[in-house]
Amino acid sequence: MKSEQIQEITERAAEQLVASLNAGHSESLTAYLKAIGHFHHYSLHNVLLIASQRPDARYVAGFRRWNQLGRSVRKGEKGIMILAPIVRRKPQRDEDLPEISPPIAGFRAAFVFDVSQTDGKELPRIAVVQGDPQGYAERLRGFAAAQGIVVDYSDVIAPARGMSSGGKITLLPGQSAAEEFSTLAHELAHELLHRGDRRANCTRTVRETEAEATAFVVCHAVGLETGSAASDYIQLWKGDAQLLTESLANIRQAASQILDALTDG
Repeated sequence: MKSEQIQEITERAAEQLVASLNAGHSESLTAYLKAIGHFHHYSLHNVLLIASQRPDARYVAGFRRWNQLGRSVRKGEKGIMILAPIVRRKPQRDEDLPEISPPIAGFRAAFVFDVSQTDGKELPRIAVVQGDPQGYAERLRGFAAAQGIVVDYSDVIAPARGMSSGGKITLLPGQSAAEEFSTLAHELAHELLHRGDRRANCTRTVRETEAEATAFVVCHAVGLETGSAASDYIQLWKGDAQLLTESLANIRQAASQILDALTDG
């Protein structure tokens, strides 16, 4: 494929993505954000406690919270112990005085359960890439190898679908062919754009916007159905159309490198 064709594909895909971002949240993203809003943000100590007992935990909540979300903890499942604060009753106060946080008298053991320990209503999730990447999947892996990048698999990175660590990309096993292709393209963009000095000079939002936009362009070029997957992901990281537009030169650079390898010959 000629460079002019690659540039045209990149610009057309970028225009579609900008339009999606300007349109706001998709229904799937709105439902997803509403669902994850029900999950408590745990202290660092409790995060470490959860990880030590169940390293593969993704979403944890108490028994009642799971019931509220339409799911129930399976009989016989062992709870994950965390520490919950014991809060003293608020004393009567003068309305003219400033609000004072209630004092913590101590901590007690409480138990939460991971989503994998529950059954019931499916949790909403953001859209995913669909379709068949066919021979392009092997070519994408070949491109990674040519760059000296090792591609491996591990459950440890869950719930992340992929992770790049400078010369190595780790993918979450069990993804569909289309999802894995998109994830690998995303992580390759990180490898191409966000190593060395540039990594320290741009925010996480910029990095995730550029990587996902690059993956969108590549998936679009090989005929995968992307739906709102890319715009949903970018908006989760607080990216928007303006940021994407400002990063187009970097997105073009990474997408062109990848597409040139995928369409060579």
